[in-house]
Amino acid sequence: MPLLLTELYTSYILTPLGYMNAITDTDSVLALEFDDKYTSGEILNGAVSIQIANELQEYFSGKRKLFTLNLKPQGTVFQLQVWEKLLSIPFGKTISYNEQAVQLGSAKKIRASASANGKNPIAIIVPCHRVIGTSGALTGYAGGLWRKEKLLQLESGSQQIELFSQ
Repeated sequence: MPLLLTELYTSYILTPLGYMNAITDTDSVLALEFDDKYTSGEILNGAVSIQIANELQEYFSGKRKLFTLNLKPQGTVFQLQVWEKLLSIPFGKTISYNEQAVQLGSAKKIRASASANGKNPIAIIVPCHRVIGTSGALTGYAGGLWRKEKLLQLESGSQQIELFSQ
């Protein structure tokens, strides 16, 4: 059977919280992560990256609460289960790591589910920022706790993040 290769695109999308590096194929998002080292300007490659940029702009301006992008994250079976559960957390709501573990079948899975959150390759769209400590404390976010705080403030309506400077 012949091996089918998919063309991949790398893009850099400017958001109010900094640049994000997007890896896409012709119809899906494979990764979307904050990139604090990139500063050279926005680069959009492929139709999916344009859709990401548009949906993120709507999200940050308060006009979008649900993303419509096709997602194709790569991970273990357990990581994929965790990331799928993250998609069920409603906009503006949070759950604790303990609640997340229970939803995945056992409170004993708390460390494994927290670890999977930390490896989430699709920031914002797969909303791992909506998972907080049992005490309500903001803990763990690969993009930085300051970004997690800003995202939760945006979603709670307590703060509007400045729109893109373009």
